[in-house]
Amino acid sequence: MSAIEELQAELEATRQELELVTAEVASNDEKMRRTQQRELRLLQAETLDALIYALIDGLRVSYGLDYVSLVLADPDHDIRHLLLANGTPASDFAHLVMVESMTGLAPQYIALRQPWLGAFAPCDHQLICPGATDMASIAMIPLTHRGRLLGSINLCSRDAERFTRYHASDFMAHLGDVLTGWHNRRYLSVRLIEELARARRDGTRLVCLMLDIDHFKRVNDNWGHAAGDDVLREIAQRVEGQVRASDVAARYGGEEFVVLLPNTDVASALLLAERIRTAISELPVNLPNEEAITITASIGIAEVQPAPEADDLKTVGDSLIARADVALYAAKSAGRNRVVVEQG
Repeated sequence: MSAIEELQAELEATRQELELVTAEVASNDEKMRRTQQRELRLLQAETLDALIYALIDGLRVSYGLDYVSLVLADPDHDIRHLLLANGTPASDFAHLVMVESMTGLAPQYIALRQPWLGAFAPCDHQLICPGATDMASIAMIPLTHRGRLLGSINLCSRDAERFTRYHASDFMAHLGDVLTGWHNRRYLSVRLIEELARARRDGTRLVCLMLDIDHFKRVNDNWGHAAGDDVLREIAQRVEGQVRASDVAARYGGEEFVVLLPNTDVASALLLAERIRTAISELPVNLPNEEAITITASIGIAEVQPAPEADDLKTVGDSLIARADVALYAAKSAGRNRVVVEQG
């Protein structure tokens, strides 16, 4: 082979390799786009039944799957009671499995902390995938909180090669984090009405803290979205470590968090907000690349004491959130890394 022919062969091999890399990048981009769209739909679900439909039917359609089920541990029947109160009992969901305990449902549950991908075995998976027939592979995505297994999302396919132990499962783990890393806006909207109703009945105050991570976009821009996810999880844990069991903490969207403080005055809320702000900034956050960065947050505070005759609690709640957001904006405008109380 002449030198020219060798060069041409090398160029052709390089071209083919580039095409493969380009195709892989395009495939990964499409996977990320679909995952982000699905996450957005999940976070936008306004009710529990809407979330369950988005999980079961939405994931099945989005990823072209043959079967999806959702298993949830509900030992005190709290979830079932909430669904019943909303007019959609758990029995209305064909592929929703509600159990008192995860024990004995599937052998993978013994040590399920990361997504498990492999062959579908009826003897192992029929209890968590009721009615699934002719399935060949399965991906089990754990739903955990504080190290405790709460359930799993189970994605099934008739294609034996769709889910194998050799496939990357990072995006699946990320989906589980999105769902269980912290309560979300949908949960907040339900609890806000509950706490306002309690405050109206008892004649007490409800305080809202609106928290926003300062310069969070820089984290995503400089270290990537995986690092951003790690920062969000760490900040959520630091906030949760400061609040009381009776408080309601939720991710509001993006890098914003909300904490509702029942039966609390502004002075006490201000002390708590300062503890949260200090807990966030006093220790650096470790990133996946072993770098460590210092994160700060701004917090806005607003309070309300619902009048006994207040009927439209949703409007009262929307106003409370909006006023806390105004205070948060004031904290940002004043230089960030501070707490501001809404003056109303």
